[in-house]
Amino acid sequence: MAVLDQKHEFKNRAYHWADKLDVEVVWLGVRTMRNKWASCSTNGHLNFNVELLMLDQELWDYVIVHELLHFFVPNHGKLWKSLMRVHLGDYEKVEAQLMK
Repeated sequence: MAVLDQKHEFKNRAYHWADKLDVEVVWLGVRTMRNKWASCSTNGHLNFNVELLMLDQELWDYVIVHELLHFFVPNHGKLWKSLMRVHLGDYEKVEAQLMK
């Protein structure tokens, strides 16, 4: 699949999750990022690493949900972990894959 198609599919997936989690996304970008998979700002801006396009959709979902939940919970504490589990189940397995 062409990179532009993958990018379009990824953005659609991100908007799907944003709708599901009731997060208003003002801007969504997919770009080169050196040290992380994604970032978000309190004003509704999301950036995702272009390298995600080469990974499975399960990993996309992990990174997308991870970032979107930061609009509600700014840290990785118990509440954030509980919300990750509610939306993705055993997210730690996917997280471990991503860290490889």
